[in-house]
Amino acid sequence: MISNPLRVGLIGYGFAGKTFHAPLIQSISAMTLSRVASSQPAKVLADYPLVVVDSSPLATLNHPDIDLVVIASPNDSHASLAMQALQANKHVVIDKPFTLTVAEAEALLAEARFRHRLLSVFHNRRWDSDFLALQAVITSGRLGNVVHLESNFNRFRPEVRHRWREQDQPGGGLWYDLGPHLIDQALQLFGMPQSVTARLAKLRPGAVATDWVHVVLDYGRRQIVLQASVLVAGGMPRFAAHGTLASWTKFGLDTQEDSLRDGQQPGCMDWGLDPLHGTLYLGESGAVELLPVPSGDYRHYYQGIADSIQQGGANPVPPEQALAVMVVLEAALKSAKFNQTISLPTTVSTDKSTSSRAKQHKDSLTIDPANYN
Repeated sequence: MISNPLRVGLIGYGFAGKTFHAPLIQSISAMTLSRVASSQPAKVLADYPLVVVDSSPLATLNHPDIDLVVIASPNDSHASLAMQALQANKHVVIDKPFTLTVAEAEALLAEARFRHRLLSVFHNRRWDSDFLALQAVITSGRLGNVVHLESNFNRFRPEVRHRWREQDQPGGGLWYDLGPHLIDQALQLFGMPQSVTARLAKLRPGAVATDWVHVVLDYGRRQIVLQASVLVAGGMPRFAAHGTLASWTKFGLDTQEDSLRDGQQPGCMDWGLDPLHGTLYLGESGAVELLPVPSGDYRHYYQGIADSIQQGGANPVPPEQALAVMVVLEAALKSAKFNQTISLPTTVSTDKSTSSRAKQHKDSLTIDPANYN
């Protein structure tokens, strides 16, 4: 157990590191942002003049004063950096996606068990206002048995940007970017599906990476549709849930990302407040009700990380759950590639993730010190 504030080393100060991780870490009294690995030191120091900026991620993750390493670097570096951090006996948080493959995720899970270190994945969208509202209305029983859910995560970005997320490279494209959020939320609600059928496309002129996603999770008498696009200007609900008693819709995304991008501090007045209600459509009576939406709060994730390390509390996103997300993500890629439905296990076994299996994979997880922001 660690009683003093956790000393956090952040690897990467691109969009995810600057917008999400750094301000959220700083908002938790049980944590302090001590070091940042970045190729843009001036950018870091302009925001956090008291932190130490390392020119190499290895310097951060190996530093003896660091308790927790947060990896917010490009997706294809997650596995190698996390393995190095675990081998340095650090606790590790990885920005989604966990890794690029199920095999890499299994290796990290095994290494974390072997080292008795916390390993967690930043599935922050569990604390979105819209998802919390969806959970609440399902739990209330007012929908009856949910048989159909559409989960849409859309943006409007008609121009292809010159950034790694939109390049044809490992870990690039919309499925690796938004897919983990959509999958994780579905698994939190309903567990593993029986099968997955996916279509991935490039719709924008000049697009070289996936920018449109349509994935169906088949649960038998329940169908979940996950959709994401960068060419939706509006008009689609974030969620549309249909049950044997009623339907419920919610428009608009959680506001926290916009607030963080605008420089607001987590926990400020009206933090996570959602101005848009959910709408309940009662089947028998035809009545329509506006239902309030709880405020979202990503701080719960990092507070949970601190409580887990310092007090032995529950990991807010255990690696076993993140591994299940990778199983679905990888199956969808296979489905789209071969134009077929892919069957899935009802549960994801982690028994085979032993230390010997970790050793099998970790030697191949080499690190490129230049591959971070």
